[in-house]
Amino acid sequence: MITRAAVVPHPPLLVPELVAGAAAETEPVRSATLAAAGKLPGQWIAVAADDSGPATFAPPMSGTFLGYGVDVPVSLGGALPPDAGIPLPVLITAWLREQCAAEVSRVEIVPRDLPVPDCVSFGRRLAEEDCGLLVLGDGSTRHGPRSPGSGDERSGPFDSLVHTVLAAADVDGLLGLDVDLARELGAQGRAAWQVLAGVPGPWRCTGAEFFAPFGVGYHVAVWERP
Repeated sequence: MITRAAVVPHPPLLVPELVAGAAAETEPVRSATLAAAGKLPGQWIAVAADDSGPATFAPPMSGTFLGYGVDVPVSLGGALPPDAGIPLPVLITAWLREQCAAEVSRVEIVPRDLPVPDCVSFGRRLAEEDCGLLVLGDGSTRHGPRSPGSGDERSGPFDSLVHTVLAAADVDGLLGLDVDLARELGAQGRAAWQVLAGVPGPWRCTGAEFFAPFGVGYHVAVWERP
């Protein structure tokens, strides 16, 4: 049974070698992410949303961040040659695994537009796994003029709501997130967060943080069973 889950973002800026000129600005979200992942048990399953989904990645598997500017090799386990086509959430999972000296059974990639009932069903199927659950996803990409997309004043309230429901371990609140609004704001974490909401509780949150260093919302939280 899954008894602990860590919610983390998956931007390339988590990897120090990729942001050599912005180490100080990115350190808070990196430290929080590593701390959250480090609270999981030693065996993980990861879930994230990506346009490449549905897909499953499992060891042996290796990849590289070369497509993001620096050849930083990572692995889910094994010693295969790096695959250049590995999606970003899988690369970040592999990097976190190495930083935390953990083992990853598999990474489940769901489609970004996965309907809420399907997210819940997916979470229920994961519930009986005897491991920690790593939930990867970013918030709105439209926080002000530094954002990758044009600024959208709805981003602040949206990510404030996400932070509130994560901090309260509010399953109904997660399931109530507006799918259309999340898509318009570029919040690709929506589906993965709602997969977490599908894993039966009860849950309590032991810590939640929010960052938006470059106009993108990054949520970090840890849930555990009371």
